[in-house]
Amino acid sequence: MFRFIENGSVTSTKGFKAAGIFCGIKRKRKDLALIYSSLPCTTAGTFTLNKVKAAPLLLSQSIVLKNKTSKAVIVNSGNANACTGEEGYKDAITMQTWCAEKLNLKPSEVLVSSTGVIGQRMPMDTLKKGIEDIVPQLSECGGIDAAEAIMTTDTKIKSFAVNISLSKGNVTLGGIGKGSGMIAPNMATMLGFLSTDASIEKSLLQKLLSEAVQVSFNKISVDGETSTNDMVILMANGAAEIKIEDDSADCLSFKEALIAICKEMAKSIVSDGEGATKLVTIKIKNAKSSKDANLVGKSIANSALVKTAIHGADANWGRILSAAGQSGADIDPAKVSISFDDLPVLLPEYELRLNEESASKILSQAEFCINVDLGQGSEECTWWTCDLSEEYVKINADYRT
Repeated sequence: MFRFIENGSVTSTKGFKAAGIFCGIKRKRKDLALIYSSLPCTTAGTFTLNKVKAAPLLLSQSIVLKNKTSKAVIVNSGNANACTGEEGYKDAITMQTWCAEKLNLKPSEVLVSSTGVIGQRMPMDTLKKGIEDIVPQLSECGGIDAAEAIMTTDTKIKSFAVNISLSKGNVTLGGIGKGSGMIAPNMATMLGFLSTDASIEKSLLQKLLSEAVQVSFNKISVDGETSTNDMVILMANGAAEIKIEDDSADCLSFKEALIAICKEMAKSIVSDGEGATKLVTIKIKNAKSSKDANLVGKSIANSALVKTAIHGADANWGRILSAAGQSGADIDPAKVSISFDDLPVLLPEYELRLNEESASKILSQAEFCINVDLGQGSEECTWWTCDLSEEYVKINADYRT
């Protein structure tokens, strides 16, 4: 059993503090965040599959893969420190070292993350001063400030937490994230930082996170672009003194809560997609295989033609069927059914049931579901996407200026 905590964040968990400040990397908004645990954390992570990987991501990935514990994450927005070569990697190490010194930690205990413009060197003097300023600001109430500081084109703070009832007591799981543009499902497609006060062994923690990411962050799309900086980190410090064992009832409860919070974080990213006005759930049913279901879901979620039709509340079911057909999945178009919420649009053998007025009314809502029944098996999956508007073009045309 679990329940969401109102205004929850990474600092809803015992032993964690956070802060978010403006240090001058961006022009006005907060741009530096710090998450800190008083206890060493078992750490799991998932990282972008883009072959172009940012320096901070490479540094953090190496720490997680080496099975090292961590105690802090330093994150800046406004500059991705990506495609900056050897000097950029040195900057990431310097960022890590400066933060470790101020927290009296080993450098390997500090993870580093960046988001923002690609191809520009980090303003290191500005960043150094920011790290000096942010450490004294660490607070058990600082999670929301940290969530704000990692935003780029986001318009909403993305922060959640759940309280989980286990056999020996309660543990808490909190998370903050960012993402609005350059969002496509290929690992994590965003930044996400999760904390828990449960005690969980490393291999189990990694397994749980990977499974949760697969059904949440890996099932979202705003614009079909996979970023150079995408990562999701889960830190477990054991402060609640409750250990979760594999294949236990407690493990199942924790996994359920982890999937739930990851899905909420993922959906918050899609609903806040650059220029987006609608959150669209895509449910694929009765596919021959899980692979086929996901190929179809991904193709529809990424389709610019589908997304622009959604923006105009145009019930253009042909674009949905076409996207399914080009997905690479093994489907028979004549067996496909499509509906908007509970409104049938297309039945097998191309039997049209479209009521334009009713369909347009559904597609004008802020949230609705596109159901695609492939009629060939029993596998299913769920994806989330948004509409594609003129505002998306404006945001990205002016992104660096």
